[in-house]
Amino acid sequence: MKNIKNSFKILIENNIILNYAFNYALCIMNYALKRGVIVLSKALMIQGTMSNAGKSFLAAALCRIFVQDGYSCAPFKSQNMALNSYVTNDGLEMGRAQAVQAEAAGIEPSVLMNPILLKPTTDTGSQIILGGKPFGNMTAMEYFRRKTEFVPYIENAYKKLSSMHDIIVIEGAGSPVELNLKSDDIVNMGMAKIAQSPVILVGDIDRGGVFAQLYGTVSLLEPEERKLVKGIIVNRFRGDKSLFDDGVKILENLCGVPVLGVIPYLQCDIEDEDSLSEKIKNHNLNGDVKINIVVVKLPKMSNFTDFDVFLQYRGVGVRYAEKPEDIDGADMIIIPGTKSTISDMKYLRESGLEAAVKSRKDTPVFGICGGYQILGRKISDPYNTECGGSIDGMNLLDCETVFSPEKKTVRTSGKFNDISGFFGFLSGKSFSGYEIHMGRTENRGDILTDCGGSYKNNAAGCYIHGIFDEIAEDTVKNLFRKKGLEYMGGTADRKKYKENQFDILAENVRKNMDIDKIYEIIKG
Repeated sequence: MKNIKNSFKILIENNIILNYAFNYALCIMNYALKRGVIVLSKALMIQGTMSNAGKSFLAAALCRIFVQDGYSCAPFKSQNMALNSYVTNDGLEMGRAQAVQAEAAGIEPSVLMNPILLKPTTDTGSQIILGGKPFGNMTAMEYFRRKTEFVPYIENAYKKLSSMHDIIVIEGAGSPVELNLKSDDIVNMGMAKIAQSPVILVGDIDRGGVFAQLYGTVSLLEPEERKLVKGIIVNRFRGDKSLFDDGVKILENLCGVPVLGVIPYLQCDIEDEDSLSEKIKNHNLNGDVKINIVVVKLPKMSNFTDFDVFLQYRGVGVRYAEKPEDIDGADMIIIPGTKSTISDMKYLRESGLEAAVKSRKDTPVFGICGGYQILGRKISDPYNTECGGSIDGMNLLDCETVFSPEKKTVRTSGKFNDISGFFGFLSGKSFSGYEIHMGRTENRGDILTDCGGSYKNNAAGCYIHGIFDEIAEDTVKNLFRKKGLEYMGGTADRKKYKENQFDILAENVRKNMDIDKIYEIIKG
């Protein structure tokens, strides 16, 4: 905008146009800006050939790279479907992936970055979070029929965000060529048209069929959509990249656009929101495991990123239990959050996982959010907020939960009370995090923190997501001590660790991607 104004001033000074023409031109530009005709920032959109092709990580990497290069950058995803969510400083809910990307860009997460969040409650329905607040529950069919109603929210959020930054990195969702769902698209090519954004298409070679993925996707695009695709990226390559040189030429000939990078399979600890995450496949980054932290894998599990912090400690393994025998060998059990507490409690009971957890009487158990509710005596849903009905909980904590239509989303901080049992070492410790829940829990036993929660013997629970970020080291040391071992891994700074992981991600992507060409595409 400044460059345009300066150009007009030069023309005036050289008597090429008159003052009134300059003022008239400025009026036209201001009108265009208000109407959204002129996009204030440059955009780049990352679309994938499928879910979990690596869009989120590459978007985070590009956010970091652009900031390192001196640009103001922000992420954007018009519609996200995920059970991992985040609460902003103003108490609004958004997808966790965009919060992570904002961290990579060094800015505060804002709900403008993710105006629509779909949180599945059943196999065919979701809670709609619009502008950071609950809008209501809809079936997939109802949402598909009504999704164009939400376009003004998307346009408004994008316009506000783009007015504040030099570059917007937009992430698509799933595949842009799901032909049965493609009409009135608002998240892939539909969003690219709204933002007037070039598109980079990402394929995952590790999952096989990358030629079919990329060429098939490009071929199924409409001609005007195909023009938006300015390059492709082959992601998660293992082995000697020179062996794929011919593959690059083949892809370029087939797709008619350049291959901008062949990105290696990176061992990089960045929070992931996708249910297909490698971290849920009992992945361990820390070598020989001395301590096993077992997370019970619930069907509607949410915010599993709460446990990522443990992966930075040497000798600590985090694995996910899907059947009773997976609980064997656990040094601590965690019941995670869930978007459908009653149905997941039924699953625990019917699968035998509840009995397996309760049989390990000396193993500490910690529940977060829905996991906290599950550890209590009873869970009731009289307003049909999730799935209705009521059920007895695991009865490891003296508390009961009743669901209500009002949702609580708030950032919080506090201290642990003077507590006993295994978690007594947390007495007086500080924590911070955020709450996202619709249940209200009445605690009839000992209170865990000055923000609520409950504890009894070796069980504890609360509503605070992210609570382990500040107490993980104390927890690890006491788990080692309980086994007669001493933790020798040293102190870990969570924030510094995350910043380092973003830098590792950006460095590896920069080395394996044509960044100069990326800038040409953005500026073009």
